[in-house]
Amino acid sequence: MPTVERTKPSPPLVLDVDELLEVKDTLPALTAKQNEMINAVLAHFMQEGYALPGAEEGNGALKDVEEYWLSYECMLRYLRATKWASSQAAIDRLESTLLWRREFGIIGEKGKPEYVEPEALTGKVIAYGYDNERRPALYLLPSRQNTSESTKQFSFTFWFLERCIELMGPGVETVALMINYGDKSPKSPSLSHSRNFLNLLQSHYPERLGRALITNVPFFLTAFYKVITPFVDPATRTKVFFNPRAVEQGLFKSEELFKEFSGDVEFEYKHEEYWEELLRMTDKIRERRLEAWRALGGTIGISEWDIKTWVSPAEGGEKEVVKENVTVTISCGEIQQGVAV
Repeated sequence: MPTVERTKPSPPLVLDVDELLEVKDTLPALTAKQNEMINAVLAHFMQEGYALPGAEEGNGALKDVEEYWLSYECMLRYLRATKWASSQAAIDRLESTLLWRREFGIIGEKGKPEYVEPEALTGKVIAYGYDNERRPALYLLPSRQNTSESTKQFSFTFWFLERCIELMGPGVETVALMINYGDKSPKSPSLSHSRNFLNLLQSHYPERLGRALITNVPFFLTAFYKVITPFVDPATRTKVFFNPRAVEQGLFKSEELFKEFSGDVEFEYKHEEYWEELLRMTDKIRERRLEAWRALGGTIGISEWDIKTWVSPAEGGEKEVVKENVTVTISCGEIQQGVAV
């Protein structure tokens, strides 16, 4: 196929009714025990007068954005991450992440685009395209590193991960992480920096990695991976592909994939052009989903599926479509990933 030249992030995918119903059919059902456990997690956070343990005095109440984050699927992700050991195990991890998101600045000043933008100038992190399971792809290009090692680099990468989460459509909860170690740079991350990032990723974004594709793998990384393998969750290890042929392996369509990973996309990073479009798209998606969350009750435990497929009365209201005993609320014949962009 001919080369596809791009400079902007790809728009959200569109699902028609049949595709949406197929996705709905694939969502796993819970056992009675699992339902009991998630209800216990929900009851814990919904209790009257709840205050986040470890929070600063007088600041224990959850903010709206935190209640929005505590979705039904979020609780499920933490229950799965703790191997369904107990409701309390998931609660402890959720509260640890809530504190970390405050302290690290995910929901504060350090989570704003103007804070992280200096890290973005060279295009060392790019969100573009979707894999064959509709996961947004997040490219990490260490050779374009433009700053010295710091926690601000982590803030930037997690900021981008949050944008990828916003680009996830109905039924999608994971990202495709794409790392290209080609073109060496004196500012490439150290082993300790990489290890710290992996630890934060596993601790506070559980069940968010769909797959990781790593190309042009240097010797030091192979050695590093062998060292950390015992500390990496077995489920995570199975998602890592070194020097993959992503199109041949059925992981991506060529028109959705950078050439460095055997795709057809020749991506030229032009910061102002890319950054403006990414912010426009994700701001609109976030605003739309917060509107949906409030319309659905504005509380803890609302389903991400319901938020992403909600339609406002201004858009013609809701309509139920029933196919093969599955009922889905839709509007205008199709669902876009939370917003028309």
